[in-house]
Amino acid sequence: MNKERIVLGSGDLFCAEFDPGAEIPEDNLIETEDNRLGHIKGGASIEYTPSFYEAKDDMGKVSKLIITEEEALLKSGIITWNGETLVKLCSTAKITNGKNNRRVVKIGGVGNASSKKWLIRFLHKDNMDGDIRVTVIGTNKAGFTLAFAKDSETVIDAEFKAQPIDKDGTLIIFEETAPAQGKKTDLNLGENPKQ
Repeated sequence: MNKERIVLGSGDLFCAEFDPGAEIPEDNLIETEDNRLGHIKGGASIEYTPSFYEAKDDMGKVSKLIITEEEALLKSGIITWNGETLVKLCSTAKITNGKNNRRVVKIGGVGNASSKKWLIRFLHKDNMDGDIRVTVIGTNKAGFTLAFAKDSETVIDAEFKAQPIDKDGTLIIFEETAPAQGKKTDLNLGENPKQ
């Protein structure tokens, strides 16, 4: 029997270039230090927003409601970052190696926009109740702000807009895994939890 659980805490954020139409890689290929987008500050949120159209008669006696659009966003604050991170957050960013061991990131110019898509994975580790993984494919649509303040860290707020992952139009993949062996669980995953 499936039971609800309380989810506490933040997690890890990974980002890897993704070719549309490709298979989602295995977890161990996504969840690596090389793919870490940065450590998170302020948690992460996943937002799903449907839009509806309602056809209704003048007297309000009959109606039909259909979904017309969907939007999914994965948002998170990134506290550890560098120039490589900016390239994943901005489609017009380019990196070059400058003189004196400098990394130069040039940002801007609509003609410089790349069509790269990114696989973004949020991983919430929970040894007691089992891990949660949220995966979207998309690009950062919020731009970014670099605020350098004397009394606080610079956190980049990323907002990835999900694009369809498969031919069914899937925007978000939400996965729950059972806890480590020997831990109590109320989650009934069946025989094949990962497809």
